[in-house]
Amino acid sequence: MGALSHIRVLDLTRVLAGPWCAQTLADFGADVIKIERPGAGDDTRHWGPPYLKTPDGADTQEAAYYLAANRNKRSVTVDIATPEGQKIVRELAAQSDVVLENYKAGQLKKYGLDYASLKEVKPDLVYCSITGFGQTGPHAQRAGYDFIVQGIGGFMSITGERDDLPGGGPQKAGVAIADLMTGMYSTVAVLAALAHRDRTGVGQYIDMALLDVQVAMLANMNANFLASGAPPMRWGNAHPNIVPYQAFQTSDSWIIVAVGNDGQFRKFVEAGNRTELADDVRFATNPERVRHREVLVPIIAEMVRTRSKHEWIERLEAAGVPCGPINNLAEVFEHEQVVARGMQVDLPHPSGATVKLVRNPIRMSETPPQAHSHPPTLGEHTDNVLRRVLGYDDETIAALRGRSVI
Repeated sequence: MGALSHIRVLDLTRVLAGPWCAQTLADFGADVIKIERPGAGDDTRHWGPPYLKTPDGADTQEAAYYLAANRNKRSVTVDIATPEGQKIVRELAAQSDVVLENYKAGQLKKYGLDYASLKEVKPDLVYCSITGFGQTGPHAQRAGYDFIVQGIGGFMSITGERDDLPGGGPQKAGVAIADLMTGMYSTVAVLAALAHRDRTGVGQYIDMALLDVQVAMLANMNANFLASGAPPMRWGNAHPNIVPYQAFQTSDSWIIVAVGNDGQFRKFVEAGNRTELADDVRFATNPERVRHREVLVPIIAEMVRTRSKHEWIERLEAAGVPCGPINNLAEVFEHEQVVARGMQVDLPHPSGATVKLVRNPIRMSETPPQAHSHPPTLGEHTDNVLRRVLGYDDETIAALRGRSVI
């Protein structure tokens, strides 16, 4: 059933930020009806390869990117550019608690699917708009791609290697972090709005912007700048105030060493048979190690390269020095803790394939999130939703399909 099994969400979003929000709500049991373009669907369905493969090795129509953000939903194909399609969406909105959309600011007004229009058919509706730059301001009409927002919002100014080192320069995150965080903030906003509606009977409009989220999530870096007036620099994998506290290359891979005090530093260099480094006045205390990092770090790097990743992890864990491997994803999903926590879930797909996904990480004793159904094929639930939610008969549905409305 799930904590949100009494909630219906009409999902007009595509790509990542909106679908990520909708999937999170669906994991908790919300009935999420995903509206897609007939014949095409969510853009990410085609963002491959890789695609989900059938048991005989053939590609399905679902790219792995799409699969990551669309489980537990129902797919309904509707052409919202047609008056009949707009009518269907308005009728579904009247039967829903939440509408999610990520069209350009103001774009849905011409279809009569904006908040003001849908509020007339559902006065207590919670309506969440997700855009790159928000509904107001001089950039409201700009397309907000995650990569661009990471740059504009300051994330890339503090991510990447130092400019004075090889490979230095700004770097984006390895995943679309602005999209994903916007999806999570949107989830929080929707749940807060539903709680307010349940107390007061009043719905509301939510204006979510990737840029707002990207700026907000810089957290302590924002606070450091606002307190000092000095923009923080990039440090790569190093720490500005602690040495050694960074990634080092081993003989076969990489590890992270996070030395937090002088005692841990001694144990670290003892594990590398370089005890004399802990007795050197330039390196004996953290302030001195920070002052002499340009001398010390190359020495440590040479020491670490003498052993393998597994040898170092074994030695440092035994010595009580905080450390960890830098795993690739094959190693992640083989990691004993990841396996023990059941982070991979397998769902059957109509093609006969098995969809391998990652479970929602939230753990709850009474109403845990569940991955209960595969990401839907395009239009898989169109007829069912029109019949059961809106009461359309077979003749009406056939006529709509004949006119390419659905």
